[in-house]
Amino acid sequence: MTDTVPVRRALAQSGLVPVDAQVLLAHILGRNRAWLAAHGDDLVPRTQAQAFFALARRRREGEPVAYLTGLREFWGLPLAVSAAVLIPRPETEAVVEIALARLPVDRDTRVLDLGTGSGAIALAIAHERARAQVLATDVSASALAVASDNAQRLGLANVEFLRSDWYADIPAPWRGASFDVIASNPPYIAAGDPHLAAGDLRHEPAGALSPGGDGLASFRRIVAGARERLAPGGSLVVEHGFDQAEAVRALFAGAGFRDVISQRDLAGIPRVVAGRTAD
Repeated sequence: MTDTVPVRRALAQSGLVPVDAQVLLAHILGRNRAWLAAHGDDLVPRTQAQAFFALARRRREGEPVAYLTGLREFWGLPLAVSAAVLIPRPETEAVVEIALARLPVDRDTRVLDLGTGSGAIALAIAHERARAQVLATDVSASALAVASDNAQRLGLANVEFLRSDWYADIPAPWRGASFDVIASNPPYIAAGDPHLAAGDLRHEPAGALSPGGDGLASFRRIVAGARERLAPGGSLVVEHGFDQAEAVRALFAGAGFRDVISQRDLAGIPRVVAGRTAD
């Protein structure tokens, strides 16, 4: 049976990289990482030490930290996550940044988030734009349950959730008007990509990662159906894979979008494409 152990020793004995060990121990103790740094000699009670080492073992076996803690921060918002949803990642915040730049603060707007997963994009936009009405959709009922719970916990009432296979069950127009912004972080990894069998991706929902084939099937459907649902001058904003910028831009251009731009992520990799409809 695991005895009491100092914080510093527990972290060292976990067999994890420091940041993972710190996040897991802070989670077990109900503290933050700064507290751990300042209390390295404090003893971890036996029950909590056992729980920590059990999580550490699961992490060494490959389970994502976010699933072990049940939480992931996105856009400064603490989001609950489970194996039913993709883990929100920092690069997706570029989708939110572009969407917000195209949504005025001082008037009512309508936003559609396709494939919402945990609700990350929809909830970040709803948090920043109180006058926006956001519709978040997903084909997965389990994912929608996670997203809806996040909205309730964060007190965001300007988001609605709808089960839909892309546009299939979305009313047009919605709430009496077209959308000002359609945003999405869809499945985009090509079938057979070795990344699918590595790291955290092994544990994330396959349907949220890859549409199969060349990885572009989701974009084809999203782009093809966007213009008829966007208001004049409305924008489509999508995240894509590291090597897909040119192909996604071509889809936008072929569908008649104007002012098509690419945005790089924090690593300098093209990650988001956005375009506007005609005014």
